[in-house]
Amino acid sequence: MKTHLEQMKEELEAGTAQLLDVREFNEWQEGHLKQALFAPLSNLEAGDEPDDVDLELKTYLHCRSGRRVYMAAPLLEDLGISEVVPLDEGFDELVSEGFEA
Repeated sequence: MKTHLEQMKEELEAGTAQLLDVREFNEWQEGHLKQALFAPLSNLEAGDEPDDVDLELKTYLHCRSGRRVYMAAPLLEDLGISEVVPLDEGFDELVSEGFEA
């Protein structure tokens, strides 16, 4: 049986899902996952719609520690993204699981 991270990798590679990084700009500059789109929580809270986000795709969210994703999820759902999946794994853990930074 696949782990949820293995499933996510497959969906990202197949183009049936997207990954949003909800960390702030300084964190993004320090390093980010190659497959991630930048959508900082502060921008979402200000009502900004993230660039390059496909509202039709399953959308995984990650941050540094797994807390901000739960604040970002309802904001993205309000934008019309049908399936939002907050990840408990933070950036460092995703890198250690083989996601390319």
